Amino acid sequence: MRPYNQETLDKVLKFVNKYYQEHHSSPTINEVAAGVGVARSTTHRYIQVLSERGLIDYDRGIMSAPQSAKMKTAYVSAPLVGSIRCGSPEEEEEAIEEYVSLPVSMFGKGDFYILRAKGDSMVDAGIDEDDLLVIERNCPALEGDIVVALDEDNQNTLKRFRGFDEDEECFILEYENEARYPDKVIKVKGFQVQGVARHVIKAL
Repeated sequence: MRPYNQETLDKVLKFVNKYYQEHHSSPTINEVAAGVGVARSTTHRYIQVLSERGLIDYDRGIMSAPQSAKMKTAYVSAPLVGSIRCGSPEEEEEAIEEYVSLPVSMFGKGDFYILRAKGDSMVDAGIDEDDLLVIERNCPALEGDIVVALDEDNQNTLKRFRGFDEDEECFILEYENEARYPDKVIKVKGFQVQGVARHVIKAL
């Protein structure tokens, strides 16, 4: 076989694995050629080299990422649907901005969506302005969970669920910013759990 360039070989392998991670399927030869910036014939030759080394499974024109990549790149897709007020309840309209692939190894499996935090009422829980919150829907809320709560007025907020007060016959939603909102809570006769916060994604 003709000589090959190791740097180009590495680029081809990196492109195939990245494509698999983002699309959960393998690219075509044409897509690899365009992505790496080399001729289709060169791409085909490099794919064959990677296949011979066991780095890519390529047989009869069908390509797939290596098994090691598949095991490491199990993902769930979660829509980013706007913002959630970390303060007084307010009405929010859900609008999908984009879909985000979350690795199962880090986030687990679940029915997730993502919200952007607004406000400062949850800073003691490690949730700051513009953090991305991974919310699991269709799950029960336990006392102590941070929940997306929709109240009787069709307004939602992100708060710590503190259970039901038998004396006042109301549910307690608690702020998490003792310095600015000492002992502040929201008391509601009823509310709907739209999801439970499971993870916070921050920018460094």
